[in-house]
Amino acid sequence: MTNAPSTSEPIRIVALVFPDVTQLDLTGPVQVLSRLPGAEIHLAWRDAEPVATDAGFRILPTTTFADTPPADVLFVPGGDGVDPLLTDAETLAFVRDRAAGARAVTSVCTGSLLLGAAGLLTGRRATTHWASLPLLERFGAIPTASRVVHDGPVVTGAGVSSGIDFALTLAADLRGEDVAKRIQLAIEYDPQPPFDAGSPAAPDVDHAFVTASREAMLARRGPLVDRAAAALDA
Repeated sequence: MTNAPSTSEPIRIVALVFPDVTQLDLTGPVQVLSRLPGAEIHLAWRDAEPVATDAGFRILPTTTFADTPPADVLFVPGGDGVDPLLTDAETLAFVRDRAAGARAVTSVCTGSLLLGAAGLLTGRRATTHWASLPLLERFGAIPTASRVVHDGPVVTGAGVSSGIDFALTLAADLRGEDVAKRIQLAIEYDPQPPFDAGSPAAPDVDHAFVTASREAMLARRGPLVDRAAAALDA
């Protein structure tokens, strides 16, 4: 990424919303990024109707694809709602268009699969939720099992809760570490989980569950990714 702009300059953050989005993928990073000096948050979808999240409540887009301004930061969250978008021409065209002029092209969780389907991860290191991580390779990306991964203008976060780590990292890139640290303090982000079972490598993890979940995810999502990768190649 280039040098951080002056904190007096506006910065347009365009976040994609879509049906069945994992709401914390979206709302965690947006909560952090909305506190950046000069931040303009745009929640974009193809129309302005309320969008149902995976948690059962709805989020109201603030703009449509047609009316979304150019993005300084393009952000794509994840969730099962990503799956039908991997071959959705309108959404892929929107993502490519807003990524073209952005300083940072970003995602959390399976949002990186949508970046991959749009052809934005070829040859780049990227991460996603652990259960889907191997699928990134089918888009020409280099799967990287880290909580936050930088590769040029592309910044990707792993699953769900890593979105806050991702957003604070991005905030430091955009406005400097001092600003990011103040945001961290303001939201009291001081995680002290009751269990050490939050990643496949954690000591308290259920390894049988990890294996079964990964196999089930690759079996379900793999054919969708293959179709999206084939369309991209074509």
